[in-house]
Amino acid sequence: MSQPIPSLPASAVMTIERHILMEQSRFPDSSGSLTNLLYDLALAAKLIASRTQRGALTDILGSAGHDNVQGEEVQKLDVYAQRIIYQLTDHTGRLCCMASEEEKEIIPIPDPYPTGDYVLVFDPLDGSSNIDYNVAVGTIFAIFRRRTPSGPGTTADVLRSGREIVAGGYLVYGSSTMLVYTTGHGVNGFTLEPSIGEFLLTHPNIRIPDKPKYYSVNQGNEKYWTEGVRRYTRWLQGEEGNTRALGLRYIGSMVADVHRTLLGGGVFYYPADAKDPQKPQGKLRLLYEAVPMAYLIEQAGGYGSTGRGPVLDVTPTSLHQRTPVFVGSRDLVEQAEAFIARHDG
Repeated sequence: MSQPIPSLPASAVMTIERHILMEQSRFPDSSGSLTNLLYDLALAAKLIASRTQRGALTDILGSAGHDNVQGEEVQKLDVYAQRIIYQLTDHTGRLCCMASEEEKEIIPIPDPYPTGDYVLVFDPLDGSSNIDYNVAVGTIFAIFRRRTPSGPGTTADVLRSGREIVAGGYLVYGSSTMLVYTTGHGVNGFTLEPSIGEFLLTHPNIRIPDKPKYYSVNQGNEKYWTEGVRRYTRWLQGEEGNTRALGLRYIGSMVADVHRTLLGGGVFYYPADAKDPQKPQGKLRLLYEAVPMAYLIEQAGGYGSTGRGPVLDVTPTSLHQRTPVFVGSRDLVEQAEAFIARHDG
């Protein structure tokens, strides 16, 4: 049975290790595998951050010279982030398989390493097209408990709805490096203190503010949107009967845009491009981007939608399925659903 986490004095220094162990204490029968897997991801973040902070001082900027399974140009840092996460988790006995936005098929655990009880899905470097311009990028992840009883993981272990996530979150590599995660009991944010190489709790029990500040969308794509999405955007700008206009902020890195939405309140969306044959279902990947972010946002009191219903209710039918995404303050996302239902049929 889940147990309450003991309270600490406000002056207590909370490392991510201490926090994860306290989360584990909710479940006395826990094996500790999930705890250690979260440690692995925190270590991967430190290594990736060390490269992003050096930028042009190392040979990490620019293209790797090939495209990924999405048909997108792979950056050198994409390759590094993918390799680091894989190498820190492939041998631990905690995972039965992985899936990455950068890989066409599921990633098996190599022989002779043992398989474990969990599945890791991840976007190793979200927003990588921004790397050369010193703009914040990030890593997105979700963890599921395996579905098959034992042995190598299968596609059935990976293609899961967000309702089955046991932990999820993101790393943002910007002016500071932050790890924001949830195991289904609220959202907490940790900032990397580079002088000691440790993540410290700086944003406990994050809740989306009641008064939203910004909407975040690539308005350069407006010509591709449906009537409902265009009218919803005008509503956010203080038209269509709305007297409360929001400011527009858009970075072009989902992690950075959602991070601002989480802390400042508002909505981030990437709708389907109804008139663009290249993106009829939107651009963002359901499994690696939409599902983890919707899970985390809902844990912070917000809501994640496809525009027609909860993201977390959608079960992927393929590893690289795309979806429209609206995440942020619940009332704003519900307004998006209402405009789409009213004007798009």
